[in-house]
Amino acid sequence: MAWFLLFLAGLFEIGWAVGLKYTDGFTRPMPTAFTIISMIISIVLLGLAVKTLPMGTAYAVWTGIGTVGTVLLGIWLLGDPATLVRVACIALIVTGIAGLKLAT
Repeated sequence: MAWFLLFLAGLFEIGWAVGLKYTDGFTRPMPTAFTIISMIISIVLLGLAVKTLPMGTAYAVWTGIGTVGTVLLGIWLLGDPATLVRVACIALIVTGIAGLKLAT
Protein backbone atom coordinates (compact mmCIF):
# COMPACT_ATOMS: atom_id res chain seq x y z
CA MET A 1 0.00 0.00 0.00
CA ALA A 2 2.87 2.38 0.77
CA TRP A 3 4.22 2.01 -2.76
CA PHE A 4 0.80 2.80 -4.19
CA LEU A 5 0.54 5.92 -2.01
CA LEU A 6 4.02 6.93 -3.11
CA PHE A 7 3.07 6.47 -6.76
CA LEU A 8 -0.02 8.66 -6.27
CA ALA A 9 2.13 11.24 -4.47
CA GLY A 10 4.41 11.30 -7.51
CA LEU A 11 1.45 11.82 -9.84
CA PHE A 12 0.27 14.77 -7.77
CA GLU A 13 3.81 16.14 -7.84
CA ILE A 14 3.61 16.08 -11.62
CA GLY A 15 0.27 17.88 -11.36
CA TRP A 16 1.61 20.74 -9.32
CA ALA A 17 4.85 21.04 -11.27
CA VAL A 18 3.01 21.32 -14.58
CA GLY A 19 0.30 23.39 -12.90
CA LEU A 20 2.87 26.05 -12.06
CA LYS A 21 3.17 26.81 -15.77
CA TYR A 22 -0.55 27.52 -16.00
CA THR A 23 -0.81 29.73 -12.88
CA ASP A 24 0.85 32.63 -14.71
CA GLY A 25 2.76 33.62 -11.59
CA PHE A 26 -0.15 32.67 -9.31
CA THR A 27 -2.39 35.27 -10.95
CA ARG A 28 -4.94 32.81 -12.39
CA PRO A 29 -7.25 31.52 -9.63
CA MET A 30 -8.27 28.08 -10.94
CA PRO A 31 -4.81 26.87 -12.02
CA THR A 32 -3.41 28.31 -8.78
CA ALA A 33 -5.99 26.44 -6.68
CA PHE A 34 -5.32 23.20 -8.59
CA THR A 35 -1.59 23.63 -8.11
CA ILE A 36 -1.82 24.32 -4.38
CA ILE A 37 -4.24 21.42 -3.81
CA SER A 38 -1.92 19.11 -5.78
CA MET A 39 1.03 20.25 -3.65
CA ILE A 40 -0.81 19.49 -0.42
CA ILE A 41 -2.07 16.09 -1.58
CA SER A 42 1.39 15.15 -2.85
CA ILE A 43 3.08 16.00 0.46
CA VAL A 44 0.40 14.26 2.54
CA LEU A 45 0.66 11.08 0.46
CA LEU A 46 4.46 11.17 0.68
CA GLY A 47 4.14 11.54 4.46
CA LEU A 48 1.90 8.50 4.63
CA ALA A 49 4.25 6.45 2.45
CA VAL A 50 7.31 7.19 4.59
CA LYS A 51 5.58 5.68 7.59
CA THR A 52 6.67 2.29 6.23
CA LEU A 53 9.16 3.01 3.43
CA PRO A 54 12.72 4.22 4.00
CA MET A 55 12.78 8.03 3.76
CA GLY A 56 15.65 8.22 1.27
CA THR A 57 14.08 5.66 -1.04
CA ALA A 58 10.63 7.22 -0.86
CA TYR A 59 11.93 10.72 -1.50
CA ALA A 60 14.08 9.61 -4.43
CA VAL A 61 11.21 7.69 -6.02
CA TRP A 62 8.77 10.57 -5.40
CA THR A 63 11.05 13.11 -7.03
CA GLY A 64 11.93 10.68 -9.81
CA ILE A 65 8.28 10.10 -10.70
CA GLY A 66 7.72 13.85 -10.58
CA THR A 67 10.75 14.59 -12.71
CA VAL A 68 10.03 12.00 -15.39
CA GLY A 69 6.34 12.86 -15.57
CA THR A 70 6.99 16.58 -15.69
CA VAL A 71 9.57 16.24 -18.46
CA LEU A 72 7.28 13.98 -20.50
CA LEU A 73 4.30 16.32 -20.09
CA GLY A 74 6.55 19.25 -20.94
CA ILE A 75 7.42 17.51 -24.18
CA TRP A 76 3.83 16.50 -24.90
CA LEU A 77 1.89 19.58 -23.75
CA LEU A 78 4.35 22.45 -23.87
CA GLY A 79 6.51 21.61 -26.86
CA ASP A 80 9.72 21.11 -24.89
CA PRO A 81 12.45 19.48 -27.00
CA ALA A 82 12.61 15.68 -27.02
CA THR A 83 16.29 15.25 -27.78
CA LEU A 84 18.09 11.93 -27.56
CA VAL A 85 20.06 13.13 -24.53
CA ARG A 86 16.89 14.14 -22.66
CA VAL A 87 15.21 10.81 -23.41
CA ALA A 88 18.34 8.92 -22.35
CA CYS A 89 18.42 10.86 -19.06
CA ILE A 90 14.77 10.03 -18.45
CA ALA A 91 15.62 6.37 -19.00
CA LEU A 92 18.39 6.65 -16.39
CA ILE A 93 15.97 8.11 -13.86
CA VAL A 94 13.42 5.35 -14.54
CA THR A 95 16.18 2.77 -14.11
CA GLY A 96 17.12 4.34 -10.77
CA ILE A 97 13.50 4.30 -9.60
CA ALA A 98 13.15 0.63 -10.56
CA GLY A 99 16.43 -0.18 -8.81
CA LEU A 100 15.31 1.50 -5.60
CA LYS A 101 11.98 -0.34 -5.73
CA LEU A 102 13.77 -3.68 -6.17
CA ALA A 103 16.22 -2.91 -3.38
CA THR A 104 13.51 -2.12 -0.84
